[in-house]
Amino acid sequence: MNAKVLGAIAGLMAGLGTWIIAWRLRARRPRLVPRIAPYLRERSTTSGLLGPVSFHTPFPTVEALLAPVMTDVGRLFARLGSSPSSIRRRLPLAGAGLSLEQFRVEQVMCGAVGLAMGLAVALFAGVARGLSPFVGLLLVLGCGIAGVLARDHWLSRRVKHRQHEMLLELPAIAEMLALSVSAGEDPAGAIARAARTGRGVLSEELHRVVAETRAGSPLVTAMEELGQRTMHPAVSRFVEAIATAVDRGTPLAEVLRAQAQDAREASRRELMEVGGKKEVAMMIPVVFIVLPTTVIFALFPGLALLQVGL
Repeated sequence: MNAKVLGAIAGLMAGLGTWIIAWRLRARRPRLVPRIAPYLRERSTTSGLLGPVSFHTPFPTVEALLAPVMTDVGRLFARLGSSPSSIRRRLPLAGAGLSLEQFRVEQVMCGAVGLAMGLAVALFAGVARGLSPFVGLLLVLGCGIAGVLARDHWLSRRVKHRQHEMLLELPAIAEMLALSVSAGEDPAGAIARAARTGRGVLSEELHRVVAETRAGSPLVTAMEELGQRTMHPAVSRFVEAIATAVDRGTPLAEVLRAQAQDAREASRRELMEVGGKKEVAMMIPVVFIVLPTTVIFALFPGLALLQVGL
């Protein structure tokens, strides 16, 4: 390899190492707020070493050793992808049951898998095609960042898929509640019956509502918390209608039937929008595959006849 290329790579690695060391030293420098915070807040009467320590992985010793590094990695991931507040908001929507720390650990694992795959591809390309080390380093780093961003993207996809399943399940749940209420069952019993009968995401949320009401929470409060957890417009309107009907004593069956009709209309509008988008995508194989093939079949006999005539 050329000496200039080796010198450039060595200088790049030395500069990168110096920047990392300076960045770590600057990150470890105590700030003003952490220095004065112990003197301003109320101290506990017991020792902090005796308090309960929560761990998020099955390896508490390794987690305790890597906790400072994971904090810095979390800040780096927040700059690359989503902020911690966005992740905390999307985790309940996705029904993952994970904390922010557990999600960051999964992002680290996905990044490690991406680095391993990038390293394997870079080594194979270096042996087979003579790939330069600088391009291989960029490939490895790009695969690692892609793995981290892929986990965040999968969380967003999971949220959209779960909300779409709620929208599809909402009309059946509303009709079931309307039939139960029309038969003389109280709203809490109707919700419990719908939760037992249904199979899906919204039925699981209704199971949680039933558990909260049996624990002593009012039905209106539990339904409002359901709307805040799902953050779906159709589900929020459905929950608000039930809460208003229960609170004011209005006929609940008619309200539920109207909500079921609105949910079907919303599902139909979403289906039409998806169909409109797919119609444009379906033009691609028609224009670039079907139409050229048709033109070739139409022109081939004439071209063959001309060649025979010549």
